[in-house]
Amino acid sequence: MLQIRNLCKTYDNRVQALKNVNLDIPKGMFGLLGPNGAGKSSLMRTIATLQLADSGSITFDGIDVATQPEQIRASLGYLPQDFGVYPRISAEDMLEHMAVLKGISNKKQRRELVAELLAQTNLYKDRKNNLSGYSGGMRQRFGIAQALIGDPKLIIVDEPTAGLDPQERNRFHNLLSEIGENVVVILSTHIVEDVADLCPSMAILAGGQIVAGGRPEELVEKLRGRIWRKTVDKSELAQCRADFDVISTRLFAGKTLVHVLSDGQPHESFEPLRPDLEDVYFSTLFDLERSSLETAA
Repeated sequence: MLQIRNLCKTYDNRVQALKNVNLDIPKGMFGLLGPNGAGKSSLMRTIATLQLADSGSITFDGIDVATQPEQIRASLGYLPQDFGVYPRISAEDMLEHMAVLKGISNKKQRRELVAELLAQTNLYKDRKNNLSGYSGGMRQRFGIAQALIGDPKLIIVDEPTAGLDPQERNRFHNLLSEIGENVVVILSTHIVEDVADLCPSMAILAGGQIVAGGRPEELVEKLRGRIWRKTVDKSELAQCRADFDVISTRLFAGKTLVHVLSDGQPHESFEPLRPDLEDVYFSTLFDLERSSLETAA
């Protein structure tokens, strides 16, 4: 169990990235969902001991992240948002080098581990190829391979599927699902579909704060009967926003599909819609923005 209590972090430019964050993260896949700039990477970096919080605490199985960073690092696998590698080295050699840095000194044991990880991430047949020739999805799978060195009990993956094509996203989803059966895996992302597909529990982080959390299906159920849909012309969109609580829009067949939040039918032209996790996400951000405007007024 990973426990986060009253965590705060403000940078030198006075940006408050984390504001009293509280989370309990059990074994399995946990989705941390939020827009860009929400504070997700700040939280991941703090958990990974790459920076210190200003106040609050993080403990993992009784180990304090701030005071016992070496013990946490021994149990940690981390795939950051910007994962850099040496381009002119093979995946096999790079992974073996990282295993050395992780303290695996036995050469036979190290080579067996590298082969096992490359096979697990479906990279074994490409193990002799330089990383510069890897696709984006292959690099992300290599990133997971290096994160699994040392049999970690806590794995952090930060925006892992951004920019991947659908086939690579599916491969990556399958890999994460397999890994997440026995350890704590935190999936930090702004892609709602990733959380919906993979995570039995989740939280939404916005403006440095946890604004919603729980099981995805329970959060969706709370919206049942409150999401309505209508298709409008582009010229009608501004008036629609003025008249109703529009939480999201998207183009569909040349027109704009509008989702509205309302306890009852907002107008006879709207039809009821079975909500999904994307509606939970957008309605949560909508409520947060509305509360901020009301506070500012």
